[in-house]
Amino acid sequence: MPISTLQTPGGAFRVRIDGPEGAPALVLSNSLGTTLEMWDAQAERFAMDYRVVRYDTRGHGGSVVSPGPYSFEQLGGDVIALLDALQIARASFCGISMGGFTGLWLGVNVPQRLNHLVVANSAAKIGTADGWTARAALVREKGAAAMDELADSSPSRWFTEAFIAQQPDAVRRAQGWIADLAPEGYAACCEALAQADLRSAIDTITVPTLLIAGAFDPVTTVADAQAMQTAIAGAQLAKVSASHLSNLEAPSEFDAALAAFLAR
Repeated sequence: MPISTLQTPGGAFRVRIDGPEGAPALVLSNSLGTTLEMWDAQAERFAMDYRVVRYDTRGHGGSVVSPGPYSFEQLGGDVIALLDALQIARASFCGISMGGFTGLWLGVNVPQRLNHLVVANSAAKIGTADGWTARAALVREKGAAAMDELADSSPSRWFTEAFIAQQPDAVRRAQGWIADLAPEGYAACCEALAQADLRSAIDTITVPTLLIAGAFDPVTTVADAQAMQTAIAGAQLAKVSASHLSNLEAPSEFDAALAAFLAR
């Protein structure tokens, strides 16, 4: 099915589904400041073998922008509501950055709904509460102008200098995602990240887990991934030659790691 709007008890979500109906489900969850289009390359690759479900996270793109602050109990609950609406009992889940943290929450709280858990460019605690709270306040105060400023500054956080120089169209496309977001939705997700800390809980995760880290990621570092690997029994770690949005910068490496893990 092409892009559609899926109604859940928590609101309407913009969803795209690709791949055969009877295939195993793979849910892809976007990072803060992006939309489901960030997964275009992965959807094309994995829709051959999986029922690929992409969605705009609450507050992003065409999904519901409910008043904040949000929490990961809410954002993780949205994933379960989408699975329920699609009558998917179990799925593999791959999230990047904020989406990766959503995956950690699912692994801790609803492991019975997951076949595999892939956490890319994320951490059991991302940034500082003060930093996220200040960013949320600025976005609420300045509105669309703040989103434009974030779009201007995002490439240095998301990509290596080499990628920015070599792939200007891809960088501009990513900037467009964040520039077009509703300020309230972005701010409310920042507030969820401000309160998010699963460092003392991820050692309970029993779902087969793959951690993907960008070798040049300044936001969620390889050390963050190694700390999660130490905490989560049996977790695998793949390091790719990229910064923070590693699926966009190094799609072949990212896809190879994901495919090998899902084939387990």
